[in-house]
Amino acid sequence: MFQVEMTASVREAFGKGPMRRLRQQGITPAVVYGAGKAALPLQMDAKILMTQLLEFSRVNTVVSLSVDGQDAKNVVIAEIQSDPVTDALVHVDFCEIDLDQAREFTVPVTFEGTPKGVDLGGRLESHLTSVILKAKPLDIPNEFVINIADLAIDEQLTVADVALAENVVMVTPAARVMVAVLK
Repeated sequence: MFQVEMTASVREAFGKGPMRRLRQQGITPAVVYGAGKAALPLQMDAKILMTQLLEFSRVNTVVSLSVDGQDAKNVVIAEIQSDPVTDALVHVDFCEIDLDQAREFTVPVTFEGTPKGVDLGGRLESHLTSVILKAKPLDIPNEFVINIADLAIDEQLTVADVALAENVVMVTPAARVMVAVLK
């Protein structure tokens, strides 16, 4: 799992009007919640935040979030809200996590290679694009890349065929078909 550092400051303004003015000044409102603590309203520089978000887009990432120079909190991005017309950031939600506690993460699956069965006239069907794993955050892989070049016609790969580290548990049912080559 990727790790990045971000900075933020405590937000004093609340409500629709003040939030709009913050966004016009290039500041994105945010919030940190979780770990049994009260939600902490934040504000972040929109340009820097967007640059950082693009670096690890769609990837599970642990963010070390420093608020007003205090000790960093370990968080994950829970939600990113953007304007549907302009794609400008509207709000970001962070969830504070404990790095020593296992939790569930969705991990993308990509397939590489052309199956032998497809070369022989078969049809490739991909059924899963991600799987759910449970482990400590830093033990979660960024993605699974699975080579499917050896699949023949009427063969399939299931979730049970994915090799995992000892400290990672597959939550997605083992019998689920990930990819198959059909006639």
